Amino acid sequence: MTALTRPYWIEAQFERREEWDDAVYPFNLPAVRTLHSLAFHPNVTFLVGENGSGKSTLIEALAVAWGFNAEGGGREHRFGTRESHSPLHRFVRPVKSPQRLQDGFFLRAESFFTTASYLETAGATRYGAKSLHEQSHGESFFALFENRFIGDGLYILDEPEAALSPSRQLSFLAKMHELVLARSQLIIATHSPIILGYPNAWIYQVSEHGVDRIDYEDTDHFQVTRNFLTRREMMLEILLADD
Repeated sequence: MTALTRPYWIEAQFERREEWDDAVYPFNLPAVRTLHSLAFHPNVTFLVGENGSGKSTLIEALAVAWGFNAEGGGREHRFGTRESHSPLHRFVRPVKSPQRLQDGFFLRAESFFTTASYLETAGATRYGAKSLHEQSHGESFFALFENRFIGDGLYILDEPEAALSPSRQLSFLAKMHELVLARSQLIIATHSPIILGYPNAWIYQVSEHGVDRIDYEDTDHFQVTRNFLTRREMMLEILLADD
């Protein structure tokens, strides 16, 4: 098995057309306002940033622009419980390679319960022998990764670590690598310094300054975690000190 050398999704272009209004959400987000294009690594592209920075808004827009359901699932799935996604996807133009992909899935941690319910009701069979609702949150996430993600596909994931313990995140790293070797491309928004450690990837930091490529060691996720683990007593003393 060999990894892709050219991505399925080469680049997302953000087109400022009629109804693009820099004064209103989501176009007024710094990360969106200054963004004209976003290139993707053939294997793994990460989006990182603080809560409220706009990374989930971006990843949602990318997924919907590619053709995925806004609440998650494969391109064949169409369901919705609440129309809450932003209009940003209408201004995203995917630049695709001519390579044909065979599979794909959009995972949103916040709407996974709804997605699992839809899949069960629809009689989907590619999710293991046990109902996703009859497993713990983490187990059902991993059942999805193991049984539904088969390779030769594009997988867009929003905070896949949400239900995973640190050891399961390590297992997810291994599963990611299996998918990469099975000619898959992954685009992932995450807070996990473990998942971010995957070596063959680009990392984009989403912030009030826009969207910028950075190295793993320069991410806040790595630095804050390292500082806490290596200087725990000092950091706790500062954080828990009386005013």
